[in-house]
Parts: sequence; structure tokens; C-alpha cells
Amino acid sequence: MLEMTLSLLLAAVSGMGLGYGINSLMRSARSNQRERDADDLMKDARRDADNLLKDAAIQAKAEVLKAREEFESSIKSRREEITGLDNRIAQKEANLERKVAMIDKKERALEQRIVEVDKQSSDALKSREEWMRLVDDEKLKLQRIAGMTEAEARQTLMTRVEAEVRNEVGGLVRRLQEEAKDTADREAQKIVAQAVQRYAASHASELMTSTVALPNDEMKGRIIGRDGRNIRAIEAATGINILVDDTPEAVVISGFDPIRREVARISMERLIQDGRIHPARIEEVVIKTREEMDERIRLAGEEAVYQVGLHDVDPELVRTLGRLKFRTSYSQNVLMHSIEVAQLMGVMAAELGLDVTLAKRIGLLHDIGKALDHDVEGSHALIGADFLRRVGETPVVLNAVAAHHEDVPMESLYAVLAAAGDAISASRPGARIETTEIYIKRLEKLEGIANSFPGVEKSYAIQAGREMRVLVQPDKVNDHEAMTLARNICKKIEGELQYPGQIKVMVVRESRCVEYAR
Repeated sequence: MLEMTLSLLLAAVSGMGLGYGINSLMRSARSNQRERDADDLMKDARRDADNLLKDAAIQAKAEVLKAREEFESSIKSRREEITGLDNRIAQKEANLERKVAMIDKKERALEQRIVEVDKQSSDALKSREEWMRLVDDEKLKLQRIAGMTEAEARQTLMTRVEAEVRNEVGGLVRRLQEEAKDTADREAQKIVAQAVQRYAASHASELMTSTVALPNDEMKGRIIGRDGRNIRAIEAATGINILVDDTPEAVVISGFDPIRREVARISMERLIQDGRIHPARIEEVVIKTREEMDERIRLAGEEAVYQVGLHDVDPELVRTLGRLKFRTSYSQNVLMHSIEVAQLMGVMAAELGLDVTLAKRIGLLHDIGKALDHDVEGSHALIGADFLRRVGETPVVLNAVAAHHEDVPMESLYAVLAAAGDAISASRPGARIETTEIYIKRLEKLEGIANSFPGVEKSYAIQAGREMRVLVQPDKVNDHEAMTLARNICKKIEGELQYPGQIKVMVVRESRCVEYAR
């Protein structure tokens, strides 16, 4: 047993020694193989490095050659450019030298010319002094011969020339007017007559009522209220004065703004019908009435636009146009007047071959300024034109509206038609009425204007102030001066008076010789 164990131990030791030897041989073999592989790798690396160096050297040589060629090419082109620049500079220097020589030559010629001009100026000054001396001598001789001074002779000449020119101007005006009448009156009368006949709309004068009927006189006390609180509330809410006087069963509404006056009238009638009159109810009714009035104004503008047949009208312009329904001029409703002028202008434009739609637009808008002139100072024609400019109307419309009362020059036939249509609508019988006091003052003013001119003996305003008869002294005013006098009277009337339509001025000059046979 022990021997077996020893044998096994020896065998194990021998195996371990054999294994160690085998491992040492294998490690040595692997180490030798690694060294051979390393040598091979080193050889391959050296070979690759040599190849790369050769390639780099070849590429570097190629780049050097290419850079050298580009540098030589650049140097060559630069040399050529410098050569060309030198040539141009040399040419410019030559040109400059020629110009300098020419300038020197011109300067010498100019200096010579200045010397000559100075000499001529000195000679001219001497000649002028001699001429002025001769003129003064001649003037003195003429004054001694004529027996008057220069100022007296000038005044005499001016007086004579003025008289001759006045006579010639009067004759020329009369001749031109007669020629114009011969060629234009017939056609103008025909066009206006056709327009009036084709648009024969009925027209009723309207008065914005300022009186509200009451069911009984007891209602006055309720309107006034305790300590006047109700009437003060109405006036504060509407901006209108309420007058309660001795008029039986009626109160008077007084205010400058026609729309406010209409709001106050409607509110008052509703309060009377409702029976509840106190400050809170008054404010409620006035607010509701004012809202309804805004809608009525808009609808009135839309109806006018539809009636005339226009399109593409600005909404703000429609609302402003509707305000004219509550505006009157000499008791003529301005909105109805504007519609009538639009229709008249449309008829006349059609006869003249103009744009009918544009003419109607101008006619409807020509008095739009009257809806604004309570708030803005100035002529309603200019106010209206400025408002239309803000809403984008065309220059033709603006000029026609601004010029229909000749506040600005007329630039188109549409402006002439606007003035004619406005005059036709305003001046036909029944269109407008005036109070007696205004009527009498206008007649007196007309006669006063005519009597202010020298040579006028008497003047009479007839035909309700639409015609002036001016009698002149025949020994002070001749026929030509009579024509000029008529025009001057017309210009003064146009500048100082406001009137509807037109006024005819007739100057009468006559000589009566009376003898009796006995």
C-alpha cells in the first residue's frame, strides 16, 4: 500500500514536471511566433511608410509646381495691368496738358473780353447820362410849351385813357353778351325746360314744429313738476328749452339743433301719452327716442340713396345724409331739395352727354355740409367738400360741391350743373318761403346796394326781390357805362347778400324830350 502510494506520488511529480516542460516549450514557441509576426509587421509598416513618403514627396512637388505656375501667371497679368495703367496715365497727362493750354488761351481771351466790356459799359453809362440830360431838357421844353407839369399831364392822359377804355369795355361786354346769348340761350333754355318738365316732383314746404299739444292745461303742471324738477330733467336730457306760457293746451319747444328738437318733441308726446312724468322716466324715454332717431336718420339716408339710384355710398355718408331730413332752408326740406337737385342734374347731364350717375351723386351730396354746419364754422359748401374728402369722394365731386355757390372756381361741367340744379330747385314758385321781416330787409338791402353807385337816380326791387330795376341819370352815365354798372351791382350783391336762386339787374337809361305845340 505504501509503495503504491509512493508510486502514485512519483507519477504525479513526473507528470507535473513533464507538464511544466511542455508549457515552457509552448510558451517559447509562441514567443518566437510573436517575434516573427512583429518583425513582419515592422517590415510592412516600414514599406508602407516608405510608400507614403514617396507619394507625399511627389504630391508636394506637384503642388509646388502648380503654385509656381499660378504665381508666374499672376505676376504676368499684373505686369500687363500695370503697363496698361501706365499707358492710360500717360494719355491722361497728355490730355490734361492740352486742356490746360486751352484754358490758358480762354483766360487770355476772357481777360481781353472783360476789358472790352468795361470799355463798352463806360461808354454806355456816358451815353445814358447824355440821354437822360437830353430827356430832361425835352421835358422842360414840353412843360413850357404845354403850360402843365409832368404829373398834371400824366393825370390828364390817364383820365382820357380811362374814359376811352371804360367805353370800349362796356361795348365789348355788351357785344360778347349778345353773341353768347345768340348762340347759347336757345340750347340752355331747352335743356333746363326739359329737365324741369321731366322732373316735375311735387314739393311741400315743411316746418319743423316747435309746439306740442296738451290734452288739458293741468298737464302743464305735471310737465313742470314739483319745484320745476321735471322740466329741468327734460331740458338737461335733450339740450332743448321747454317754454310753458299762457298758450292754452300747448307747450313750445325751442332749440337750435333740429334733431335735438325733434327728439324733445317725440319724447314729450310719449310722456304725455304715458302719463308717467318724473326724472327717471324722462331720461329713459329720451334715451330710447334718441336711439330710434339714429335709426330713422340712417333709414332716411338709405331711402334717399335708393331713390336716386346710387351705389357704394359710405355708411357714414348715408347717416350724415339722413340728418338733412330734419334740416330746412327757408322752410324747404334740405333732403327733399337734394333729391330734387340730383334728379334735375341727371336729366341735364343726359341731355349734355355726361355721366348721369356721377351727376346724380353730386346733386344728392351738394348740400351735405348743411348737416354739419351747426357744429363747424364756415360755408356749408366748403364744409361739405371737406367732409366728402375725408370719406374718399373723387376730386370732381369735391369741386362741384365746393363750387356750387362759387366759393371756389368751377373746374368741370358738373359744377355748373350743380349750381344750375340748386338754383332751379330753390327758386321755382312755392319751393321756399321767408318771414316778412327777412323779406323786407333783403329788399331794402338790394335797393341800398344799387343806390350806393354814382349816377344812380332811383332803384326798385321787384318780383319778390328777384329783379332789380335801376334808373340812372343819362347825363352822367352813358350806354357803355350802364353795362359796366349792371355788372358791378351784380358783383356787389353776390359779395354782400345771401339769397336763393338768382337776381336779375336791369339798368335803365333814357332821355325824354317834351315840347308842346301851341
